Amino acid sequence: MALRKSSGSRKRGKPLRPRKKAPQAIVHDAPHAPELVIVTGMSGSGKASVLKAFEDLGYYCVDNLPVELIPRFAEMALRSSEIRRTALVVDVREGSKLEQLPGILKAVRRMIPTKVAFLEASDAVLLRRFSETRRPHPLGTDSPVNASLKTERRHLANIRALADIVIDTSKFNVHELRAHITERFREQASGKNILVSCVSFGYRHGVPEEADLVFDVRFLPNPHFVPEFRPLTGRHPRVAKYIRSFPQTQEFILRISDLLVYLLPHYIREGKSYLTISFGCTGGQHRSVMIAEEVGKRLHKAGYRVKVVHRDMPK
Repeated sequence: MALRKSSGSRKRGKPLRPRKKAPQAIVHDAPHAPELVIVTGMSGSGKASVLKAFEDLGYYCVDNLPVELIPRFAEMALRSSEIRRTALVVDVREGSKLEQLPGILKAVRRMIPTKVAFLEASDAVLLRRFSETRRPHPLGTDSPVNASLKTERRHLANIRALADIVIDTSKFNVHELRAHITERFREQASGKNILVSCVSFGYRHGVPEEADLVFDVRFLPNPHFVPEFRPLTGRHPRVAKYIRSFPQTQEFILRISDLLVYLLPHYIREGKSYLTISFGCTGGQHRSVMIAEEVGKRLHKAGYRVKVVHRDMPK
């Protein structure tokens, strides 16, 4: 069978014209620039949930990648036209090889823009999470979980020092943690990557342990002494109107909101991922509830993610 001549062969005597080249993609016009995020940190701190959040954002994700393969993984991300943004988890499951990570990280950062996100939580929270899931600590079952956590913190100390982002997940539930990662790593984020919790409480029940800022609103007139308001809460329109009717209430809300709008960018610049602002009155039913609601609305209007919690308000 005779071979067919290529249909692209030119006729004799006709000059060969150079074929126009297809325009090449420009890096800054690509949907995503190359990026590698290494997620590490304490066992039980939420790394699996964070990896799922990255996957939802379109990152190519790998859990528990051997540290020796990280340079090859980064090279693949650089060469691939389809895989640009990548995320992987590295933690104490690597054993003694984890000690190589700082050196590998130094080399990889010369190849591709790389961020290290370190997740941690308080020992009390981690112990509770291990108890709830009934899963053993990766360092083994020969020693109690609290002893394994101390050993793990020691092993991860050098890596934590190299982290670009440190996230304490103690105050996050799974959904809040994933929402935080989504906001922080979504393209063209607003820069207001902090979760603000406005918490009302009653001093008779104690000050919230997790509070970063505490404001005492017991100087405001107490609706408790108005019989018709006593069974209601600060969320009721009539109670809120009563508290708002005093000039000191209006001035306090305005001044505190302005102060917080000023402070929050500075907290963000220092790497803080959440802030708990607590407002306390005597019983945590009227004044603190109304103030937490009002301040929360103003911060939400300013563009921040806000969660309002009424710790001691009657259900």
